[in-house]
Amino acid sequence: MAPKTSGEKDDWMKQLDAELEKQTQEIMKDAAELQTQMGALNKTLISDFDRIKERFDKQRVFLTMEPQRSVYAQQDDTQEKWDFKNDFRPEEIRNIQLIDRTQEQGRMGDSLKVWYYNDNGVVRMRMIFEYCEGEHYYKYAGWKRVFGQFVVYDAALSDVEIDEVHDKMAVVVKAWYESHLRHNREVLINALKENFEKGETFTE
Repeated sequence: MAPKTSGEKDDWMKQLDAELEKQTQEIMKDAAELQTQMGALNKTLISDFDRIKERFDKQRVFLTMEPQRSVYAQQDDTQEKWDFKNDFRPEEIRNIQLIDRTQEQGRMGDSLKVWYYNDNGVVRMRMIFEYCEGEHYYKYAGWKRVFGQFVVYDAALSDVEIDEVHDKMAVVVKAWYESHLRHNREVLINALKENFEKGETFTE
């Protein structure tokens, strides 16, 4: 078979280049849509977590939050309200969490967490409640804290329903809050067991 002429090679290259350009634009569009969805979702969740933290603070139950307010908020010292900073990029946030700093009843480290992960090319959002189950002695490592998780919500980013997220998050927050008011951590643990699937267990 005779080799392709210069003209045939040019036609082939033009066709390939056109297909690659189309592919580039489609992927960039998909990525931009995901970034927009993630940014909007993060702004909602950060606002939610911030208000939950304030509510716990009123009862002198101190939680820490990531990201910290200094990262995302600008606030007038004369007002209690805040707004998002103009240069804050919510789509760049990959982890949001509230962490209990109460030392009684083994609560230290109890936390509500949100993060994003890639599952076979699909970006997903997961919300879990992580809690300390106690301590275990390991022969070569000594005492380690054992943590368990309950999966509160998990869905592809494009399928996330914020009303459903809020409904499930409310179950956790109300039980968490009540458990502090009653000084009974079992209120929280029982609510988690009754409403959510058990996740991973690990040591720290």
